[in-house]
Amino acid sequence: MPDPSTVLAGLYAGGPDLRVSTLADGAVLQLCTPGGTPLVSVEAPYLVHHPHEARRLLGDQVPLPEGPFWWTEARATTAHPEGERIAASFAGRLTTVLGGTVWPPHVAHTDVVPTAGLAPSATCGSLPPAVDMQSDHASVILQDRPVIALSSWLSHALSAAAAGGRALQLITPPTCRLTQPTRAALAAHPNRWIIQHPEHGYYDGVSGCQLRWRDGAFVPALDDTGHARVAEPFKSAPFVSGQDAAAALGEQQLLLSIRTVQPAAEGLVLGGALEAAWQHLTGTRPVGWGTAEPVNLPWNRRQLTDLARTRAQKSEATWLVAVGGPEQPGIATTRVLHTSAGIEEHIAFALGYGPGRTPPLAALPELARLLTTRHELATMLTTLRAGRRDLTVPSYFEALPLPVSFTLGPDAVRQAGPARAEAPSPHLAPTRFGSASAPALHYTLGDGTQPGAWAQLQQVTRHLKQMQ
Repeated sequence: MPDPSTVLAGLYAGGPDLRVSTLADGAVLQLCTPGGTPLVSVEAPYLVHHPHEARRLLGDQVPLPEGPFWWTEARATTAHPEGERIAASFAGRLTTVLGGTVWPPHVAHTDVVPTAGLAPSATCGSLPPAVDMQSDHASVILQDRPVIALSSWLSHALSAAAAGGRALQLITPPTCRLTQPTRAALAAHPNRWIIQHPEHGYYDGVSGCQLRWRDGAFVPALDDTGHARVAEPFKSAPFVSGQDAAAALGEQQLLLSIRTVQPAAEGLVLGGALEAAWQHLTGTRPVGWGTAEPVNLPWNRRQLTDLARTRAQKSEATWLVAVGGPEQPGIATTRVLHTSAGIEEHIAFALGYGPGRTPPLAALPELARLLTTRHELATMLTTLRAGRRDLTVPSYFEALPLPVSFTLGPDAVRQAGPARAEAPSPHLAPTRFGSASAPALHYTLGDGTQPGAWAQLQQVTRHLKQMQ
């Protein structure tokens, strides 16, 4: 871990006249002008046990660490251009003394950056560390890195924006991609991922809708008929090189949405359903877990259970992310909720497959049986889509996932009525699991290539709702 004397040397990157303040109970250090304007915010370093996390989030521009490594981030304010050079000097000083790598490459230095005469910023001091601009309606963050992860910075900014009744709007160049957790976080209304295109202005990175700044936030730019327009770059993949496009051809993503409900027993250990699904589909367990990206802790169900129990005592939900190894890309998020039904785990699990590799669709019925009999499965929806093997989300249109199967656990079948749940249509006969008195039902909807599978799924869910 970076020692205090080395960190102190780094903090002198802007000379001796800058002030140091702390945020988040000391987890963030800020270098400020004598007038109190923040220039650089430095996150406390934390130990990452999984070397591949550096490659997953920063690409091959950084060397792969040989073992566990310390990760820290220094964010410069956009209000003063000197902030970026101070952050680069801070990083350069740390790596000069301790070794390691700085991203972006080739920006690190050890010079003292002159800061005399900086004019104070009217708004910068009141912003959360990750936020570059804030209005009454939106908190805006500017990012430019290969992959935008759901870091602790971004997670805190999302929480602060929600608490203030604001949208979180993330602006990136079109070359950036999102991790699955970041994509899910920004999908919640009114948050947005916004692409700043050099020729086509601003558009939504998920829907492609062209945007404009209005009344303190980015909103859809409507045409004369009142309809939103889709930006031209979103309709294709102009920022993917020919080599990358060829590599992406034939890549697929297997997506599982799993919900379990277990009694709130004293000896309950969470994470069992996710671990079982990972083991069943890949032959290995998750390698790590954490509450942000990069994922820093070795996989440990008891530790994540302790975290969930501590947060439950404060009436707080628990959110966590898990990752697999580089041989089989996999990432999952889990939200743990305490409800009247028990302890619920809502899991979004994704696996990536390259050309020539077939997703294990034949293993899904047995997985459904396993989760039903051992892990209190409530529901599971499995879909398949064409998408990047590395499971990141690009800023152009990707085909929607197509349903493969849907599973109802015993409680859901009981609520719907077993007899009618087994006959949603003359052409769809589910597989029955479990006991005769408390069966589970597994509906096979397709092989991930048939758009009509959505109609079948809608027919099943509509049929089940009519029976309740």
